Amino acid sequence: MSQALVLVVDDEPDIRDLVKEILEDEGYAVIVAEDVANAREAIEERVPDLVLLDIWMPDQDGISLLKEWHDAGALKFPVVMISGHGTVETAVEATRLGAADFIEKPLSLARLLLTVEKAISGFVVQAATPASSALTPIIGNSAYCRDLRAAAEKAASSGYQALLLQGERATGKQLIARHIHLLSARSSDPFICLRCDSLSDANAARELLGNENSAGFLESAGSGTLCLVDVEELPEVAQALMLEAIQTGAARRQDGVTVPLKAALIACGSDQLQRSITQGDFSEPLYRHLSQQLIKTKPLREHPEDVPLLLAHYVDRLVEQDGLPYRHFSVAAQNKLRNLEWPGNVLELINFVQRLLIVGQGVEIDLDEVNSLHGADRARDNEHSGDTMRLPLDLPLREARAEFERLYLQRQLDSVDGNIVELARIVGMERTHLYRKLRSVGIQAGRKRG
Repeated sequence: MSQALVLVVDDEPDIRDLVKEILEDEGYAVIVAEDVANAREAIEERVPDLVLLDIWMPDQDGISLLKEWHDAGALKFPVVMISGHGTVETAVEATRLGAADFIEKPLSLARLLLTVEKAISGFVVQAATPASSALTPIIGNSAYCRDLRAAAEKAASSGYQALLLQGERATGKQLIARHIHLLSARSSDPFICLRCDSLSDANAARELLGNENSAGFLESAGSGTLCLVDVEELPEVAQALMLEAIQTGAARRQDGVTVPLKAALIACGSDQLQRSITQGDFSEPLYRHLSQQLIKTKPLREHPEDVPLLLAHYVDRLVEQDGLPYRHFSVAAQNKLRNLEWPGNVLELINFVQRLLIVGQGVEIDLDEVNSLHGADRARDNEHSGDTMRLPLDLPLREARAEFERLYLQRQLDSVDGNIVELARIVGMERTHLYRKLRSVGIQAGRKRG
């Protein structure tokens, strides 16, 4: 299946670029337009799955464009309005004209991702593909993959209320969570992902419970599934609210409104979760509730026999989604890749395949080419060990600090193979701020997902 296509229409370059980077990191295909005229041209070339439409633009406002689509019966996609200074009247008018939602600047990362996913899934649900026809994301014929598929099917049929997927990063936990949802009786209801590192103690209540103007994650998930990605990153306030919602079936907002928890919960956690509990950073009662059912995922090095099938699968996907030239691996190349450690798991494998398709020549990927690229990666890792020695010490403090930040962030980004979620965890920054910091020091973030 191809990626969902999002059109971002905003006259502010910084907003366009930031939203594009964030959504591409989450696996969406993104095109941008700086005004209404460019938006019309973009839609003539390809109809998007979602439009994020700014209201206030210099040539023509977004509400007028929305009305144009509405009156012409051309609203074949959901539209989410964005504005830095919207009013209730504007939001009401946008809703009347068919807007799916309305979000305000400055954009909250958690709110943006929730709104995009909800708008696309809600719009598609009328013609949704039956769950039984969904392709399994569990690629492989090893005993581990067979057991994992069986565990997913058992969890789906159990009427799960809470489930924990635990293992190293990039072992497919979020894809497995979605697969379980699609196999379950909840498949026609929303599947909403909450990236727990996007929450802080300051915004947790608003993002989880919403307010009088917008729904939070608990309400948006409805009777579907709320997937807690990197659950060990939940801040303390969010942990308390989730525990309250699980124990009582609801959580109370500061204004006294009770928000019910109807959704099932699938938590995706790393192997660090137990240590977080021991150190007092994660609530043990919350862990007990979330782990009513537990499925362990294994790193790729523990089921290397699945590497050839994964290679073939991701070649096909990259050819279809990104239009890259088709190539296939020789037996010797496959055998070499079977025996690598893959510390970045499937994410590292995907990135490796992508680079081979982009830079390689010829239809066959042979052993020499694999050895050459893998050797270059190891050389790059060794080179980074001397980064701090190249830091100039004769600069003014402000410039020296900026250069250190650039070297530090570039090394950390390379070490996690472009995974922004993992980078944010390592450096201790919320991802919206991290994107801005990377851009300020001249680093282009990759498009990898956690």
